Amino acid sequence: MYYSFLFIHSWLRWAVLILAVIVIIKSLSGWLGKKPFTSSDSKFSVFLVASAHLQLLLGLILYFVYSPNGIAAFQSGANVMKDSAVRYWAVEHISMMILAVVFIQIGRTLSKKAKTALAKHKKLAIFTIIGLLLVLSRIPWDQVRMFRGL
Repeated sequence: MYYSFLFIHSWLRWAVLILAVIVIIKSLSGWLGKKPFTSSDSKFSVFLVASAHLQLLLGLILYFVYSPNGIAAFQSGANVMKDSAVRYWAVEHISMMILAVVFIQIGRTLSKKAKTALAKHKKLAIFTIIGLLLVLSRIPWDQVRMFRGL
């Protein structure tokens, strides 16, 4: 089960990253070009939020149920901060990914509540950029294969 969840979690990251880039490009274009906020803009942000939430859910299931990294973190107890590899998985990766999903969700929520198209694009762009930067900062690029399962 662990490898199935890990495979899906590994591949879903690409959907999240691609959708985040699309949302950022569309929202920056709308913001700077003073374009209307279209149903396409809304749909891409919904797909981004949905994929980010699914990715977080899979990650939490991995962490708390199946992952040897999560199990090692729980077994380390107070020593978790002394081992950089364990600390990365136990604290850094999970906390940054949760924050990233929170920022992505805030961007979507604030853009829905904004009154003008310019404000919708601006809020979506800012919060999605922050979310994407947090994700990029804590993807374990050096520790996992880029395309797991191939």
